[in-house]
Amino acid sequence: MMEVKVPELAESISEGTIVKWLKTEGDPVKQGDILLELETDKVNLEINAEHDGILRERLKQEGDTVTVGEVIARLDRGAAGEDQGPDGVPEEAQVEEGPAVKEEVGRMKPEDREGTLGRKRLATPAARRWARQQGIDLGQVESLDPLGRIHAADINNQEKASARAEDGQERAGTEKPAQKPIQPESVPFTELVTDEAKPVERIRMSRRRQTIAKRLVEAQQTAAMLTTFNEVDMTAILELRKRRKESFYKEHGVRLGFMSFFTKAVIGALKKFPLLNAEIQGDEILVKKYYDIGVAVSTDEGLVVPVVRNADKLSFAEIEREIASLADKARQNKLSIKDLQGGTFTITNGGVFGSLLSTPILNPPQVGILGMHKIQTRPVTVDDEHMENRPMMYIALSYDHRIVDGKEAVSFLVKVKELLEDPETLLLEG
Repeated sequence: MMEVKVPELAESISEGTIVKWLKTEGDPVKQGDILLELETDKVNLEINAEHDGILRERLKQEGDTVTVGEVIARLDRGAAGEDQGPDGVPEEAQVEEGPAVKEEVGRMKPEDREGTLGRKRLATPAARRWARQQGIDLGQVESLDPLGRIHAADINNQEKASARAEDGQERAGTEKPAQKPIQPESVPFTELVTDEAKPVERIRMSRRRQTIAKRLVEAQQTAAMLTTFNEVDMTAILELRKRRKESFYKEHGVRLGFMSFFTKAVIGALKKFPLLNAEIQGDEILVKKYYDIGVAVSTDEGLVVPVVRNADKLSFAEIEREIASLADKARQNKLSIKDLQGGTFTITNGGVFGSLLSTPILNPPQVGILGMHKIQTRPVTVDDEHMENRPMMYIALSYDHRIVDGKEAVSFLVKVKELLEDPETLLLEG
């Protein structure tokens, strides 16, 4: 019998949360097969089998937190176990039920299959845990599942029925026995709970969401964060993209978006105002002479910030290609730790969701972040006698006032504005 342990993840990661088991107890496993998906603070990782065999026991369940080196399962290296029946299912698990139920029963422990009345029952781990906490016999719980499996909701319904029965006994003069309270903190992950009139859903925060929340609070508590605003006339960029988009795509195989313009403009401004490309280390300021630009990407699991390395040395096409690749990897949970580490400055685009104006939060230890917003046509004064409708975008710079003064921050944002409104100069700023 071989132990399956959590492997070394990365230098800065010591634990994770099991998101999903891809193999169940009794499944044959080959070396290299994916056993489970593990969520860490930064990325999701796949844990692979190191040997051939049969997965005998899963010691940790989905939602459990595990640490590096911890044993999470046991693997029988034999092609078949010693105590299996003719169907490859442990003999003790053979029960006289329908084929679908029989298969699932074969993967469960004896104590998980039976109520105290001796009836063969199937129950989810969450239901078994809740039943133990509430002192409920699974053999007395009626299941609404067509396969007879007991879910936490069935136990909840059972308790309500018992409560109504006890209430009727009390009204008839029978003494009402003590009822154990339902403890909200015991409600399983994403289980629906009702109190007759007010349904609620208790959802445990993912590890990544917890980390995002922690870092955002830390950023506001540790940095003297301030935000300054300006607006950009996007006419020149829109006209340039309109003229060049087809030839650009044919030549480079990638579309010319806004992010390459903003990345180039930010780098040009950082070269003029280097303290925005720095970080605080104790009582020293570390000014970075390279430009690794983080680009915020929204995913179903939360916001991540992959990094475009040495962006100052990349062409418009290379920047667009790298951003597209990183965004695709982020949405498929395929980012590596290396993709997320470092970064000297961050750009975030709330405009894709329709945001007109916002104050971005710093991504520590960085001291600057630029927020892009929705392009909106607004009347703009051209001169003393004329007004025109122009495509305008508000931009916001949040900065750490501990090392960046207001004058420098405002001048940085003005430089970004100037470069974007005359995009041809971006070629000269490199």
